[in-house]
Amino acid sequence: MIQKYHLQRAAYVLLATAALASCKPKHPTSVQPGNKSTATGIAYNQKDGFQVKKFAGQKAGPNLVFIEGGRFTMGALEEDVMNSRDNKERTVSIQSFYMDETEMANVHYLEYLNAIQRDSSEEVVKAALPDTTVWSNPLSFNDSYVTQYLRYPAFRYYPVVGVSWVQATDYATWRSNAVNNELAKGGATKKKGGGFSLKRKSKKADDAALAEATTAAPARPSLESGTILPDYRLPTEAEWEYAAKALIGTQYMDENQINQRIYPWDGSSVRNPKKGRKQGQMLANFKRGRGDYAGIAGRSNDGAIITAEIYAYPANDFGLYNMAGNVNEWVMDVYRPLSYQDVSDLNPVRRNGYVDDSKNYDSKNKQSLIDDKLRVYKGGSWNDVAYWLSPGTRRFLDQDSATAMIGFRCAMIGVGRNK
Repeated sequence: MIQKYHLQRAAYVLLATAALASCKPKHPTSVQPGNKSTATGIAYNQKDGFQVKKFAGQKAGPNLVFIEGGRFTMGALEEDVMNSRDNKERTVSIQSFYMDETEMANVHYLEYLNAIQRDSSEEVVKAALPDTTVWSNPLSFNDSYVTQYLRYPAFRYYPVVGVSWVQATDYATWRSNAVNNELAKGGATKKKGGGFSLKRKSKKADDAALAEATTAAPARPSLESGTILPDYRLPTEAEWEYAAKALIGTQYMDENQINQRIYPWDGSSVRNPKKGRKQGQMLANFKRGRGDYAGIAGRSNDGAIITAEIYAYPANDFGLYNMAGNVNEWVMDVYRPLSYQDVSDLNPVRRNGYVDDSKNYDSKNKQSLIDDKLRVYKGGSWNDVAYWLSPGTRRFLDQDSATAMIGFRCAMIGVGRNK
């Protein structure tokens, strides 16, 4: 009986070993490159030889959500009431990428200002300051927003506004360096579910060696190490629109999608259709009509007179908050009315006037506003009607201008990853 038990146990071990062996890839991969080159047969990681570091795949940076790429119909699905005809429907494909799950909040931008005050010139700091006067209106008592919206603690997790496209781009550059410097220090630790936490490891005051290592600027790991993240940046218009529509939530068997979306949710209504306590509540922060920013006291329709906290409304099917309403958001693209017919159908973007030069537009004689400083913004805001909540709508503004209705979020390429 005992012998039979041992035989069964041995058989189970052999089966488990065979199963594990079958799980190993037959060919080397980026994550499991093997011990030697398949081109030369020379072993990796020998002394003075070619080094192939361990790599577990790209991790999500702080606040980022993975967006699986694919094809979608880009363009306006609402009636073109502005008669702009600048975003006609067409099929494009987008590579996988990461995007901030929320808009950048006041507390995030104040962290940035605090950092550059310590190591940058006064001129640089002044250039980075948001324009708080965007709230000012001679015929409206918005004084408290001018003086308190950016810095008062109650507004910490409200979206930062008064930031130009140039300032948002500078913030993304600083954030890339800040996150990767933290990773180089070893202070960014893995958290459950992937990604990073910027909580520093504890330090003992009497540990001189550790204190010295903390104060000394660490050497930034090489790109080949795989330990640093790609740069944060503004999303392209196509990435933003793809992420906002979140058509992954409409998938039905294989490659079928059961419907398109006017908004980042299903249906033609801006109210929550699901039965329960939240049925009938607004799904976004917007202006319902002239003079109606929030409805009546006791039964506020969207709960916000101006902006609301960045987690205030339900996330879409990618897990992104406020992809409609609250604040519009800057995207990378230069504005052109005919971009839809010029740009590529793979990862489309317009960085400048290539193919459609600004000289084609008579801006000198004030016959056109178009030049290479006009940038696209999307999404609708607390001060916009529901029409602008549709991801396919687009507007533009000079890259050095700012308003109380425009904020931003960042994106990052998904390197070597499709799913």
